[in-house]
Amino acid sequence: MILVLRALGVGDLVTAVPALRGLSAAFYREPLALAAPPSLTPLIGLIGGVDRVLPTDGLAPHRWDIAPPRLAVNLHGRGPESHRLLHAAAPGELWAFANPEADHLDGPGWIDEEHEVHRWCRLLRHYGVATDETDLALAVPPLPVPRGVTIVHPGAKSPSRRWPPDRFAAIARRLREAGHQVVVTGSAAERDLRVRVAEGAGLAASPLPVTGLAELAALVAHARLVVSGDTGIAHLATAYGTPSVTLFGPMSPQRWGPPPRPYHRTIWHGTRSEPGDQPGPDVHPALLAIGEQAVLQAIEEVTGAAAVR
Repeated sequence: MILVLRALGVGDLVTAVPALRGLSAAFYREPLALAAPPSLTPLIGLIGGVDRVLPTDGLAPHRWDIAPPRLAVNLHGRGPESHRLLHAAAPGELWAFANPEADHLDGPGWIDEEHEVHRWCRLLRHYGVATDETDLALAVPPLPVPRGVTIVHPGAKSPSRRWPPDRFAAIARRLREAGHQVVVTGSAAERDLRVRVAEGAGLAASPLPVTGLAELAALVAHARLVVSGDTGIAHLATAYGTPSVTLFGPMSPQRWGPPPRPYHRTIWHGTRSEPGDQPGPDVHPALLAIGEQAVLQAIEEVTGAAAVR
């Protein structure tokens, strides 16, 4: 068995798709087990090549009910906690970034400012596994969802990555007036935020019920446009080639942005984040610097590019 650790969120999973597919192809005769949050299982099934999900939230000490794997691969972080978690599974070999604190001297060095997709592909190439960094597409769930909608997603896990809701509402209102069928998406915990944006946009009611991940993926796959902050839904737009405008704050798009395609735009007015920086509790200044007109201009550019694809 090949054991892979990626116990993070939606965007983290999607950026690891090329690396996961590289491993699956390299070890196609062996089962691949992915240690990841069970909530991500619907998305994991859209990647292909993953035979088993081992429920894992974070890096707390944990023992999986598996035989010692032949190989463990750390696609989670630089260690030492993630290295030690995999060592506890008693693998025959560990592939990971070098970390003397975890007594792992093999592997390449960590680069803070590296794009997340490139980071994990580089790790695997160090060990001789071929990867295709452009291989980001996910299968489309065969679910009945509205088609051709424009998604406005105001939420994000950290408040510092949320553009002000009144600005999202202004964008949603302008899109509605231009003939877009606008829906405001978000988690159950973001209901109040969704209602505030929907009401500010002049939408009669919260325009879409809370969806599961599979339904959200299907909605994005068939959407006309996605406007969001730097959060998981932006990576789904990348995976499905859906035109998108993504607003960045604490983190640079050089680390988390979509590949260079004319139908994706990122807006960022920040500076390089320093190693160890953590997003604060309030909206990041780089997000506050983004005006509504810049977002509308980016929307015009990506929808125009999509029309000529």
